[in-house]
Amino acid sequence: QVQLVESGGGSVQAGGSLRLSCKASGRTTSVYCLAWFRQSPGKEREGVAALFTGQGKAFYSDSVKGRFTVSHDNTKNTLYLQMNGLKPEDTAMYYCAALGTVHPDPLDADGYEYWGRGTQVTVSS
Repeated sequence: QVQLVESGGGSVQAGGSLRLSCKASGRTTSVYCLAWFRQSPGKEREGVAALFTGQGKAFYSDSVKGRFTVSHDNTKNTLYLQMNGLKPEDTAMYYCAALGTVHPDPLDADGYEYWGRGTQVTVSS
């Protein structure tokens, strides 16, 4: 069992930055795939960024490439999402997710077995 707790959300103006954190606890050594998803009211959940622990490769949605950076600190069991150049369309509840195996499509929410409760990000014009 893995527990995930997100933090770092808040309200910022367009062009601002935020760094989200996802602290994992429990059987953290079993986690292999980690990802960030977001969801706005009335919209489906979309993949934002993902990575495989121990690997340098990261995955990003086209909408955030060049602005967001996902990283993982194994010693702290924490996943991060550095968000720069925030836009109003980035406003959403952001969730972190984890999976103990390789995911064929890391930005697809289906298949992830562990989820945090989310942290709200609001970007105003």
